[in-house]
Amino acid sequence: MTSAPDPALLGPAQVRELAERLELRPTKQWGQNFVIDQNTVRKIVRLAQVGPDDCVVEVGPGLGSLTLALLPVVGHVTAVEVDSRLAGALEATVAAYQPEHLHKLRVVAADALTVTTLPKPRPTALVANLPYNISVPVVLSFLERFPTITRALVMVQLEVAERLAAPPGSKVYGVPSLKAAWYCHVELAGRVGRTVFWPAPQVDSGLVSLVRRDPPPTAASREEVFRCIDAAFGQRRKALRRALAPWAGSAQAAEAALRAAGIDPMTRGEQLDIAGFARIAEARAEPPTAAATRHS
Repeated sequence: MTSAPDPALLGPAQVRELAERLELRPTKQWGQNFVIDQNTVRKIVRLAQVGPDDCVVEVGPGLGSLTLALLPVVGHVTAVEVDSRLAGALEATVAAYQPEHLHKLRVVAADALTVTTLPKPRPTALVANLPYNISVPVVLSFLERFPTITRALVMVQLEVAERLAAPPGSKVYGVPSLKAAWYCHVELAGRVGRTVFWPAPQVDSGLVSLVRRDPPPTAASREEVFRCIDAAFGQRRKALRRALAPWAGSAQAAEAALRAAGIDPMTRGEQLDIAGFARIAEARAEPPTAAATRHS
């Protein structure tokens, strides 16, 4: 059932009017596809499970469709926008549509891939319609740099959404699945058609829910575990004994680490979960006898 248009949110006519006023032509370079459907932004906010105690960081607010849906619900929104025209216009849009919530908005004009600090209050959630071309790096970097983010709900290309949420053994399981799993429990929360965007993309989108959890217990660092993952999927079709040889120093060293971790050296990377890779990285970092004793 479609809800009645909300005058406090943007619809197709309002999005196009704002774009014309800014003389904006959406660019593929920045992955600019603006949401024009109010029900979609309402759904994103609902699935994000955010409330008055949350400070949401929104990457790529664009013309403000999702921002306006978030502001009445949450305590604060920090919007990170790389396009200087859009960043400069967002406060005016909020002032026009929801002046009572303007005080809850902070706009950061910056490239999300280079952001290492954010103004207070510290973010508790990431909620965003992410540009397709940088979606995975943004999700992973924000989870790494801002540990106060306890959950995220992001809209990304459907193929990317399926990769992020893929379980071990599936055809699309790989590096994004594993690295996201280091930080969070990840689920595909829904699918979104192309017609809710302007301009309409050539592919469907997916909603991904990420809930922060502790990483697997390991003496290895996150960086070392991630290097192990990268090596394993750099040669996806090979057994881990061969795929991990450059990372471990030799095929023999890779086999020793695998056996110490309790993993068959002929296993392929797509068969292992994040805990398995954490054990491999830890075993390589330890003296062979110590690792063998720990995992025997």
